[in-house]
Amino acid sequence: MQQANAAAAAPGSPAPLLEVRDLRKHYPVRGGFFGRAGRRVHAVDGVSFTLGHGETLGIVGESGCGKSTAAKTVMRLIEPTGGQVLFDGVDITAMSKAGFRPYRKQIQIVFQDPYASLDPRMRAGAIVGEPLLNYGVPRTEREVRVRELFERVGLHREAMQKFPHEFSGGQRQRPGIARALALKPRLIVCDEPVSALDVSIQAQVINLLIDLRKELGISYLFVAHDLAVVQHISDRVAVMYLGRVVEIGEAGQLFSNPRHPYTRALLSAVPRPRPGADKDRIVLKGDVPSPLSPPAGCHFHTRCPHASARCSTEAPLLRDLGNGQRFACHFDLD
Repeated sequence: MQQANAAAAAPGSPAPLLEVRDLRKHYPVRGGFFGRAGRRVHAVDGVSFTLGHGETLGIVGESGCGKSTAAKTVMRLIEPTGGQVLFDGVDITAMSKAGFRPYRKQIQIVFQDPYASLDPRMRAGAIVGEPLLNYGVPRTEREVRVRELFERVGLHREAMQKFPHEFSGGQRQRPGIARALALKPRLIVCDEPVSALDVSIQAQVINLLIDLRKELGISYLFVAHDLAVVQHISDRVAVMYLGRVVEIGEAGQLFSNPRHPYTRALLSAVPRPRPGADKDRIVLKGDVPSPLSPPAGCHFHTRCPHASARCSTEAPLLRDLGNGQRFACHFDLD
């Protein structure tokens, strides 16, 4: 329960839409004689956070930090090894597949690569309408809903007859967003939804997502490695390193006053239009350790410029600064 206090809600605040408690996902590594499982990959290692109604929580970190695995585990595309995921106060990790089916409608996903996630043999209208078909929506109602969805994401009705490869770069993610909206979800997981797009197109998609959130009251769990994108769309941000959340808080507060050494290093790498800004760059030593054998104590201590002997043996808890910002470090660098 290394990060259980990350999910604590402020007294008197409304109950969150999503509450993640000590979420873990470990993969066994098989080898040796008879393919026996030996060591385990600690992809997600005790992650906790909350997500409010109509809120966007950004999850950032280097490649391999576990952010996408955490997001997919939350919606049970990947089954967790341990921990709890509460949706509207109900633990969905303890449900059977049949019991989870009504909740599947309320939690949808937009994938990173629209071409890989959309069936190339189906026309866009059929792709967007497929979730409605799976849940038994009558044909007439389904057709009306699909037309509405295409208009809502900025596509003409003629686009319903196109195959995925016929969409331009500026349109390629929109059918995926429309499909995610089909069942009127309350939570959408956005897994690197703009990383494969040009910068100008990224802005269009991000602005579309923001408009949809305002219009429909949707909550987003937004996974990305681009800090500028995350800052633009997120209300709060969680920073992950090697399967753990090392800092979480309001986006403005976290970006203006990062408290964890890893967060500071990430933000120092963001290009700034200011002469001499590169001098502020924090270059971390060494490589990211393997999740197959993460360091004892604080996972970050092997690369941290402030690490002490205590860091190599004792994992820090997330400390609350009193303003909703929490960070997992034995030292207060402020």
